[in-house]
Amino acid sequence: MTLAVVRGALEQIADEMDLHLIRAALSPIISETNDCAHGLYDPVTGETIAQGGYGLPMFLANMQFTVQRLIPIAEQAGGFRPGDIWITNDPYLSGTHLNDVILVAPHFVDGKLFALFANTGHWMDMGGSVPGGWAPTAREIHQEGMIIPPLRLYEEGRRNDAVVAMITANVRLPQQLLGDLAAMTNVFALGRRGLDDLVARYGVATLKDCIDEMMRRSEAEMRSYIAEIPDGTYAITDYFDNDGVVDEPLAVTLVITVEGSDLVFDFTGTSGAATGPMNISDATTRSLCFVALKHIFPEVPVNGGAFRPTRFVIPRRCILAAEYPSAVGGTTDVTQRIVDVVFGALAQAIPDQTPAAPFGTTGVATVSGRHPDTGKYFVAVYPYPGGYGASRDSDGLINGTPPGSMAKFMSVEMSEHRYPVRFGHYAIREGSGGAGRHRGGCGSDYAIETLTDTVISILGDRVDHAPFGVQGGGPAATNSVVLTTGGRSWVPPMRSKAEKIPFAAGDSFHLGSPGGGGFGDPLERDLAAVETDLNAGLIDKAAAEAVYGVAIATTRSIDGRPVFTLDPERSRARRSGMRPDRRRAG
Repeated sequence: MTLAVVRGALEQIADEMDLHLIRAALSPIISETNDCAHGLYDPVTGETIAQGGYGLPMFLANMQFTVQRLIPIAEQAGGFRPGDIWITNDPYLSGTHLNDVILVAPHFVDGKLFALFANTGHWMDMGGSVPGGWAPTAREIHQEGMIIPPLRLYEEGRRNDAVVAMITANVRLPQQLLGDLAAMTNVFALGRRGLDDLVARYGVATLKDCIDEMMRRSEAEMRSYIAEIPDGTYAITDYFDNDGVVDEPLAVTLVITVEGSDLVFDFTGTSGAATGPMNISDATTRSLCFVALKHIFPEVPVNGGAFRPTRFVIPRRCILAAEYPSAVGGTTDVTQRIVDVVFGALAQAIPDQTPAAPFGTTGVATVSGRHPDTGKYFVAVYPYPGGYGASRDSDGLINGTPPGSMAKFMSVEMSEHRYPVRFGHYAIREGSGGAGRHRGGCGSDYAIETLTDTVISILGDRVDHAPFGVQGGGPAATNSVVLTTGGRSWVPPMRSKAEKIPFAAGDSFHLGSPGGGGFGDPLERDLAAVETDLNAGLIDKAAAEAVYGVAIATTRSIDGRPVFTLDPERSRARRSGMRPDRRRAG
C-alpha cells in the first residue's frame, strides 16, 4: 500500500508540474499544444523516477539521457548546489532540436542531494535562418539557431542575467521567451513543495526503498512481456523521401533481436548523416524505441527500470546518431519513423499486439511575419495530426497526435485570434486510412490563407513512402502539400519540404496528413463497418466496391449527401469470387 501511494504521489507531482507550465506559459506551442514535459530523476544514476502524463512522451526517456550526461558535467563544475538550475539545448547531448530547452534543478533534503527535477519546453524561436527553427535546407546546426551548452542558469538561487540577455538578444520573440523561461523555472518550486511533503510523511529511507522497488518491478514487468516474444531476429527497412537538400531516399534499417527477456535494437544499415536536417541524436533514437514499446506494452510503469532490458547498436554518424555540426531540425519527422520501424519489426513477432504504421510525419508548417495590427513579429507553428495504424482489436485512431510527441494542433479559434490567418477548412481527410479487416485511421486536411505578407516554411515527409499496413492490411494515403501563391497552385520540389516561401495576402497552403496502415485482409471487414465507413465519408464508393468487395443495394440522398445500403448476400458472393485473385496477388 505504501508503494502504491508513493508511486501515485510522485507521478502526481510531475503531473501538476506539467499542468502548471501549460497554464503559465506565454507561447501557444506550450499552452495550446502541450510541447513540454517534467520528470524526477535519480541524482546518481540519472534514471527516471517518475514522469508527468500531460507532456510529450519522447521527452521523458530523452530527459533521462540528458540528466545522465549532465551529471558528470555538473560534477566537474563543482557539483549541484541548492538553488542551482542548469540549462541546455545542445541537441547532441539533450537529443532533439534547438527549440527544446531543458532545465535541470537539484533537490536537497537535510543538506544532501536527494533527486533531480528536469523539464523541457519548446521555445518558439531560437534564432537561425528560418523563423521557428524548421529549416528544410539547413546543412549545419548553426543555420538552425543558437546552441546553449550545459551551464548554470541559476547559481545558488541567483539568476545569471548575462546568460539570459545573451539568449534574448539572439531570438525573434524575446518577451515570449522570457515568459516561458519564468514559467519553467517557477514550476520547480511546485515540485519541491510536493516532494518535501512526501519526505515529511514517509522519510528519506522509506522513499528510497520505494523508488528502488518501483524500478525493480518495472524492469521485471517489462522483462516478462519481452520473454513472451518468440526468440529470434526481426528486420525492417523504411525510408525518408529526402533530407530537404539532396532529393534521394534515406534508409532506416532496424533489426530487433529477442533473447529471452533481453531486447536488442540494431540500426546497422541505416543511412549515414544527412546533408540536410533529417538527423537526430542517439539519445532520441533510444527514447523513441521506448515510446514504441510503451504503445505495445502500456501497462508497464515508465521509470528507469523499464529501460533496463534493452540494448542498442546505433552506428556513429548515421542519421540516428547525429554529431556536430549536423543539422537536426527534422527531428520532429525522424522521431516518428523510429516508432514506425519498431512497430514494423515487432509486428512480425507479435502481430496480435502490434499495430500497423501510424501517419509517420509531423509535417510542421510555420507562418511568420509582422502582425499588421500590432507591428510585432509573430511565429505560428502547426504540427500535423494524422491517422494511427489499425490493430487486431480495433480501427486506427482518426486525427491523432503524433504517437511520439502528443503535440496537439493549435485551435482554429486561437490561431485566427493571435495571427493574421484564416482557415479555409480543418477536416478529416477522407479515404486516407489504409484498408483492412480493421481500417487505418484517417489523417487530417486543412487549408490556411494568409491575410498579410508572411513567410511560410514546411518540413514534412511520407510523400514517396506510405505508412504501411500489416497482416494483409493496405498502406495509407501519403502526405500532400500544395501551395497557392499569386493565383497558381504548385507542389514544392521536395514535395513536403519548403523553406521561407514569401506569401502575400490571399495566398494559401493546403496540407493533407497521411492516415494509418490497415490491419488484416480488407475482404474480412465486417459489412456493417464498411457501410458505416462509406456513409461517414471515411471511404468512397470505389474503394468499398474494389477493395472491400461489397455490393451496393440502394443509394439515396440526404441533404445532398449520398447514403448507401449494402446488399449482404451479393457482397459475400463478390468477396468469395475476389479471394482467389487476392491470394495470387499476395
